[in-house]
Amino acid sequence: MGAAIALPFMEAMASPLNIKKFGNDGFPVRSTFMFMPNGVHPGRWTPEGIGRNYTLSPTLAPLAHLKDDILVLGQLMNQHSIFQGADGHYAKTANLLTCLPISKTAGDNINSGGISIDQLLANHYKNETLFPSLEYGLDRIQTGVDINVGFTRLYASSISWKNAMTPLSKEIDPRMAFDRLFRTFIPGNNKIENPYKSSILDAVLTEAKSLKNNLGRSDQDKLEEYLESIRSIEKRINNQDSLKDFASSITPDIKRELISVNQNIEEYAEVHSGVNVTEKTRLMFDIIALAMWSDASRVATFMFGNSVSNRNFSFLEGVNGAHHSLSHHMNHPGNMEQYDRITKWHLEQYAYFLDKLKSIKEGNGTLLDNSLVMFASGLRDGNRHSPRDLPIIVGGHGGHKIKSGQNLIYEENTPLANLYTTWMQSVGLEQTQFADSTGTLNGILA
Repeated sequence: MGAAIALPFMEAMASPLNIKKFGNDGFPVRSTFMFMPNGVHPGRWTPEGIGRNYTLSPTLAPLAHLKDDILVLGQLMNQHSIFQGADGHYAKTANLLTCLPISKTAGDNINSGGISIDQLLANHYKNETLFPSLEYGLDRIQTGVDINVGFTRLYASSISWKNAMTPLSKEIDPRMAFDRLFRTFIPGNNKIENPYKSSILDAVLTEAKSLKNNLGRSDQDKLEEYLESIRSIEKRINNQDSLKDFASSITPDIKRELISVNQNIEEYAEVHSGVNVTEKTRLMFDIIALAMWSDASRVATFMFGNSVSNRNFSFLEGVNGAHHSLSHHMNHPGNMEQYDRITKWHLEQYAYFLDKLKSIKEGNGTLLDNSLVMFASGLRDGNRHSPRDLPIIVGGHGGHKIKSGQNLIYEENTPLANLYTTWMQSVGLEQTQFADSTGTLNGILA
């Protein structure tokens, strides 16, 4: 008994069984789905040119160095996001990964239509990883009713659904996300310590040294790099946290109230006061990368914000407003410019994550070679709430089964579910249809 951490895939772990199961390199394909609220500047998103001979648009400039590692997909539409009474964001967010009609309700009888694609993939890998899936984000769950459109705000807070009536809540605190994955408790340790002040690496150092002595040189270097990555994230998180130890005289009721007030203050400061959340976002991405690298999980979702998020982005140069408000730009040039700068910030973080995966060696390639990472919004243009021609990018090479480095434009209103059917087949699910799909997307599968 003792502390334990998941290890990255190493050459010593490779076997004929793994190669047969996962592909030529013996590594599984990891899947991540990222959601950005409020749509994009409609005239600055689409690249010029089709196929490999394309030029990135101004909005997509942060991905220029990753041009050969991404697919930009045009004219995809979530068909079931349009129905009587579906105005607004909610019917275009809750079913982004289910591609089925949601039930319009102002109560708690929510229904997304069915299981989301991430959970279908998680079920495929069931019992093969520590965590079937990870659900992360920046915003807390919303409650109450949006009286403007008559939808419960619960639909705004999740894109991951275990089944039609069960959304999966997301973790928004890097400290908690990290600890859940990589920190364990040592039975029999009677010394009273603040668990946040000790490193999991200290607990497993002896075992790690023993393992290192039995590995080849390449695996030794990889293990050392992996442990150092964990240490780096721990230091960054601990430097940011100012955890408070309450005196024993403070009652449980007071503690609960302190927590509630503290959460409200933090949310106000972060969302409404323009606090720069770049580092927090990147910490979350580093944790997801570690989870994928160590095979703690192979599936993750990340929400940059809840649907209708009005995060203040004044921490960006040239921006002095909030996201949702600016998405209703009314074609005002100044508002549209700020709207576009906010989208570019999101793409810069997406590029950071792809770069992180690309920096991690795995076999003869990288973790990005064995990953698929979607970036999407449920709206094309926030001003019109248009769900047609959704802004969608897929990064990674899917275990070399995806022909990346292309801009592909399909027939108008091609089902978004066709992408997910293609995704399933690329990772080895023998399933020919998902939701309302009509087939796979041409030109993607290698």
